[in-house]
Amino acid sequence: MDLQLADEVAVVIGAASGLGRAIAVELAREGVRLALVDIASTVESLAAEIQRDLRRPARAFLADVTDYPAVQQIAAAVIAEFGRCDHVFVPAGIGSGKYGFPFWTLEPGDWDRVLRVNILGPVHAAHAFAPPMLAARRGTFLFFTSIAGQIGSQTDPPYSAAKAAVINFTQCAAKDLAPYNVRVNAISPGMIRTPLNRSVWQAWHDRQPEDQRQSYEEWAGEKARRVAPLGRWQTPEDIAAVAVFLASRRAENITGQTINVDGGQVMHA
Repeated sequence: MDLQLADEVAVVIGAASGLGRAIAVELAREGVRLALVDIASTVESLAAEIQRDLRRPARAFLADVTDYPAVQQIAAAVIAEFGRCDHVFVPAGIGSGKYGFPFWTLEPGDWDRVLRVNILGPVHAAHAFAPPMLAARRGTFLFFTSIAGQIGSQTDPPYSAAKAAVINFTQCAAKDLAPYNVRVNAISPGMIRTPLNRSVWQAWHDRQPEDQRQSYEEWAGEKARRVAPLGRWQTPEDIAAVAVFLASRRAENITGQTINVDGGQVMHA
């Protein structure tokens, strides 16, 4: 399928690993020019890899999405270097790193960084990158929530609450930007083998009696079979395929939506 994205410019915030890396590679395969943002220096090697292997322009930026002035500077640099910004993806996200059931096993201080990354990250990106899209009267934002934001997952309440807020902000931003032909959507992944998912297992594992502990593979496989009707994990590539489609003209009438890519785990009547 020709998604007609060749030579457009996309920013991926949280590109160094996991979902962000898969999205960046898929965009490059579609001929997109890339600005890759992360706090991890490995984002620089990803940019080099994309330029070498996929022969697409890719510029790396080291920044923390919670630092709004830094995000603003990146937005200005993208316009200066590429002349435009067509799409912004914000897969950057973190959990608390603790097993949060019941919620009072956490402290209020465990919430701060999780909320700042997971909800203020998309907010910062929207504020920084909306102006050039408004001027061009076209563009897309794609944020990343979670099934945890839809079902009140007790595993990590700060993460669940932040991801619920992302769904709401997606709708608010979509309504505000629609008159300018700028679309805003979110993807809600299910179970994916990423460092974040493994940290959920680690927090659970460390709380269990020794005779009830499971390896990551045992825990993950059992959970996937139990909660997902399709009985299997999703992959970063599954998410990337939907993400790139939502940026394309094939999805020009989709905005304000949260698309579940979760093996059927969450179904809304």
